[in-house]
Amino acid sequence: RDDDDVNDVASMAGVNLSEESARIMATNSDLVGTQIQSCKDEPFLAAVPLHKRILETAKKLGITDVPAEVVTFISHATQNRLRTVIEKVTVITQHRMESYKDDEWYEQATDVRSQLKFFEQLERLEKQRKDEQEREILLKAAKSRSRQEDPEQARLKQKAKEMQQQELAQMRQRDANLTALAAIGPRKKRKLDSPGLLTTGGEGLSMSGSSQAGLGTPSSRQYARQKITRVNLRDFIFYMEQEPETCRSLLLYRALLK
Repeated sequence: RDDDDVNDVASMAGVNLSEESARIMATNSDLVGTQIQSCKDEPFLAAVPLHKRILETAKKLGITDVPAEVVTFISHATQNRLRTVIEKVTVITQHRMESYKDDEWYEQATDVRSQLKFFEQLERLEKQRKDEQEREILLKAAKSRSRQEDPEQARLKQKAKEMQQQELAQMRQRDANLTALAAIGPRKKRKLDSPGLLTTGGEGLSMSGSSQAGLGTPSSRQYARQKITRVNLRDFIFYMEQEPETCRSLLLYRALLK
């Protein structure tokens, strides 16, 4: 046939699409318009306690009968709402945990941690200086041999004696620790690098029967740890402050008071 289009593969193969469509519709006419589900529609929440709770609320409004379809719908709505909340709070937590130190546009303005360490070091040096001054005073009081001693001088001598005894006890304890460490010897590092290997005589022996590549050489594989996103109360409060439904709720005020 000269009038046929060369791109019409169905007509060139001798297939009439209209007849085939009518035959399919006639064969599966009982399935047209019906809904087919491959899995059972299971509710997210327990149906019996949820139905009871809905009935208690509905009776206050003058409703005595609540069908099972309403319970299923509310259960699915709760699941969808909870999924949305978890997704948004997870994004907030990931933004909080994100570090910008490796960014080329990042410029550190202040370092609070270094400042705190500096102040702690100053306090430590000041305390050490005062302790040294007090120690010198006590040592001078202990070395004085005046015949007439006032109660303050006697108290300083007693305190100097106690300080010397404490320093002597600390030195003895330090010497005992060093002696014990010398007797034990240097600690040897374990050759077991991974939980799936057993080292015997300098050779690595794989404990799994399926993998034979670890025989004779210790495994250097590193098991990747699953990244865990930990959401705290501050992240959830920030989420509630951004949402119109919860920005003025009583739940937000209770969370702020904790």
